[in-house]
Amino acid sequence: MAGYVFGVDIGGTSIKFGLFRTDGTVLDKWEVKTRTQNNGCEILPDVARSVQQKMKEKELSKEDVAGLGIGVPGPVIAEREVLAAVNLFWGHKKVAEELEELLGIPIKVGNDANVAALGEMWKGGGKGTKNLIMVTLGTGVGGGIIVDGKIVTGAHGAGGEIGHAAMEPELAEACNCGNHGCLEQFTSATGLVRLARQELARTKEKTVLNPDRISAKDVLDAYKEGDSTAVRVVDDFARYLGNALAIFACVVDPEIFVIGGGVSKAGQPLIDAIRKFYKRFAFAACKETPLAQAELGNDAGIYGAAKLALE
Repeated sequence: MAGYVFGVDIGGTSIKFGLFRTDGTVLDKWEVKTRTQNNGCEILPDVARSVQQKMKEKELSKEDVAGLGIGVPGPVIAEREVLAAVNLFWGHKKVAEELEELLGIPIKVGNDANVAALGEMWKGGGKGTKNLIMVTLGTGVGGGIIVDGKIVTGAHGAGGEIGHAAMEPELAEACNCGNHGCLEQFTSATGLVRLARQELARTKEKTVLNPDRISAKDVLDAYKEGDSTAVRVVDDFARYLGNALAIFACVVDPEIFVIGGGVSKAGQPLIDAIRKFYKRFAFAACKETPLAQAELGNDAGIYGAAKLALE
């Protein structure tokens, strides 16, 4: 009986791998460089070679391996095909079919943010739940929605694109996606800096924040120290995110929200700020839905990819 599974997370810089037992015990983790030259034509062969080397090292046969799951930065159809992955220089690509030909084991493919959410549900901040919304606050805002233990991908692979919910559609500044006023423009790391610069242009108060040299970490550190300008900025940030989560709760009604990404490293003070606004805006039946910090960090993708392969 197959007792092992591989989880793979392809990023624009590196490809992360995990070898797991089917109960979720991680046995090995490693990574290789993502070779995006020539429209990323070497990426899948590199994945296959690395997995084959690990199987040889661990003396595993194809029969020992239940499958391989893979997370990619782009929309995915039917757990097999990627419509486009700009960071990898891929257009429409039959990822599962190509890897199955190279490896001879079952392959399942998911969007990287959705797969990370699955990982957090399985072994992270949402462990023990079946209905979860994960929000990843980094350079942008990603997300994943899990309902009854399954990723919600939608008709066009866009399920879980939380960062592009329109919060202020009249905003003059455009999001990277081309729309205006997306959640990402307010609650990403760059969005937090943008809110801070706006507040610094308005305020006359003394503050430790320097508009000429400011990062999301600067704002969050100042917030935790009680800097009044930073408090107003983080409250603005938390209001946007709390409002968005309240809207999502009316649609999905998750058991838990899991907050991940670099910004979430601010920890419980930030979670508490978001929760305050979430409870203010949420539908009565959803007000007590907990918010938790993600636990798997950069490993969420490989855990989720492995879980995807086992579904």
